[in-house]
Amino acid sequence: MGRSKNLGLELHTLVSRLERAGDQILRAQHGLSYRRFMVLVIVGELGASTQRALAEGLAVTEPSVSRMVAALADTGLLTVAPDPAGGNRRQIALSDAGKVPVDRAVTELIERLIELVEASGVPFDTYLTQTRRLNAALGDASIRSVRHDPHHHNR
Repeated sequence: MGRSKNLGLELHTLVSRLERAGDQILRAQHGLSYRRFMVLVIVGELGASTQRALAEGLAVTEPSVSRMVAALADTGLLTVAPDPAGGNRRQIALSDAGKVPVDRAVTELIERLIELVEASGVPFDTYLTQTRRLNAALGDASIRSVRHDPHHHNR
């Protein structure tokens, strides 16, 4: 099968280019890497969260999240507190000082992405709807493949 039908390659290339462009914008305008920005966005979207939930949301390891959270807490953009339920878990939230710059950066990236999509000749709302459908289908497919995998064991 040639490149003309390789949606996986096209998606990978698109996401990589978007992440690089986002990283350049965020570093220049906000002094923040794209990876750390995504930590802030997901914490903002999830509300107060644990490192485990954050690692799952970012699809990275907990040690990786732990390092990013520590660095962002040091800058004052995140707050980290012991979980009231006890145990070793910590609750992570955007600090008051983190909310404004994160909202500003999100708005800027959304505006630039809308411009990019519209300039490509694709209506943004159509693209967003189709992207959400694909994400939902992939999420459902992942759940189904785990359920139907005879080698997968429930823990």
